[in-house]
Amino acid sequence: MTPPDQTAPTDLAAVVIGRNEGARLIRCLDSLAGRVARIVYVDSGSTDGSLEAARQRGAEVVELDRSQPFTAARARNAGLARLTGTGPLPRHVQLVDGDCELREGWIETARAFLDATPAAAVACGRRRERFPEATLWNGLIDAEWDTPVGRARACGGDAMMRLEALVAVGFYNPALIAGEEPELCVRLRQAGWEIWRLDAEMTWHDAAMTRFGQWWTRARRAGHAYAEGAHLHGARPERHNVAQRRRALIWGLGVPLAAALAALVLGPWGLALLLVWPLQVLRLGLRGIGWRRALFLTLAKLPEALGVVQFHLNRLTGRSTRLIEYK
Repeated sequence: MTPPDQTAPTDLAAVVIGRNEGARLIRCLDSLAGRVARIVYVDSGSTDGSLEAARQRGAEVVELDRSQPFTAARARNAGLARLTGTGPLPRHVQLVDGDCELREGWIETARAFLDATPAAAVACGRRRERFPEATLWNGLIDAEWDTPVGRARACGGDAMMRLEALVAVGFYNPALIAGEEPELCVRLRQAGWEIWRLDAEMTWHDAAMTRFGQWWTRARRAGHAYAEGAHLHGARPERHNVAQRRRALIWGLGVPLAAALAALVLGPWGLALLLVWPLQVLRLGLRGIGWRRALFLTLAKLPEALGVVQFHLNRLTGRSTRLIEYK
């Protein structure tokens, strides 16, 4: 086992989560080497040698109990629990997914920002796809990562966070199967903390998405996250995910149902209502986001609506939702 790096800042640690990430996990851990005092890797049932690879690189390994459903929130909480339960407490924690690799200089930039901004609980930067041109789906995800800099309402899975703030709000909500980072940020902001997106390169992400079905499942998971987030924090003044849930239901469910009913009354002419979809693509495309992205943002409302419906049906019937995975 590689010994802990003695030159890394003692007040900085990292939590990495993953399952069967293979070479991507190795790149992730290597990008942290020498930059943090401790690396905790939390594994969700890998069978590809990830555990041994992490141990060989000096990471503290936590294996999640397989008798309980795996979630990213549960994994991150397990890593944070290891940090707070053993050894000296770090001041800041870099959270990173195992399919990501930190960019050169990010750790120093984020740490300096948090040190200089006492009100900030989270600093995140620009996540990019490693191979955006490899597939249509990778390119769409890369465009999704391109978000405005400055004070933000939420972050993604990769971010540097102030441990004091995480402890104050009780870490992530382990019951969530998706959307755990925005939900955490809601509670952080309600507690008076700030979320910041810096104008800095943060991580490479490797979606490795090659099929339409993967894109569809990922969009359905987003819809589920919108519904659950709105259920938890949809009241005023937060209105968390309310607009996203509404758009998913209108475009993904309301328009198809209205067209079907119109067809029953008016015959085939009723299907003309579906023309609002290409009009929506035109509207989005004219906003300068690109025609390809405009098309798939509109199409995504169909699986998103399914995710919204799935959440509410499960809530009404008392059933728990299994992790929605696209990989």
